[in-house]
Amino acid sequence: MSKGLVITLAVVAVLLLVVAMVFGSYVSAKNQMVALDQVVKTNWSDVDVQLERRADLIPNLVSTVKGFTKEESSVFTEIAQARDGLMNAQTPTDKIAANGQLDNALAKVLVLTENYPQLRSSDQFMRLQDELSGTENRIAVARNRYNQALQDYNTYIQQFPNSIWARYAGFQVNNARFQASQAAQTNPTVQF
Repeated sequence: MSKGLVITLAVVAVLLLVVAMVFGSYVSAKNQMVALDQVVKTNWSDVDVQLERRADLIPNLVSTVKGFTKEESSVFTEIAQARDGLMNAQTPTDKIAANGQLDNALAKVLVLTENYPQLRSSDQFMRLQDELSGTENRIAVARNRYNQALQDYNTYIQQFPNSIWARYAGFQVNNARFQASQAAQTNPTVQF
């Protein structure tokens, strides 16, 4: 065998090895991106289930409160509109925005308990409020898991060389995350 042929075969072998390594890197990265995307979707599903659970509790809570507070119709209208917005939202971003509106509307119902002390003596209202509180805790846990999965996914697809493979495979950064509301970011004032 001639020396030139051996060199040519060695170069071809090295090139094939490099191509195999690059292809292996792509396949591995794509599989990881698919897995992380599925974790995000699963965690979003968990959030969605809890949001629907809360939305299902709201009509019972509103009916109970209505029995004690006939003149607070604007609050009930706002809750109904916010709940409809949540139920009709299709994308995670839309549901996150609708959830914020529903949070604000529900806060107004809870303020009504201060204006109508007889609500606190209602067993049905207290049971529904406990169920709602438990659901809010489940929502908070599901939101945290979703946000963490989203952060893991976004971090992975933005790291080199994954960013190249992500662009090539069609994976994009997902910014549909839950964030604290503006009201939650301000310190409450306490006066004695």
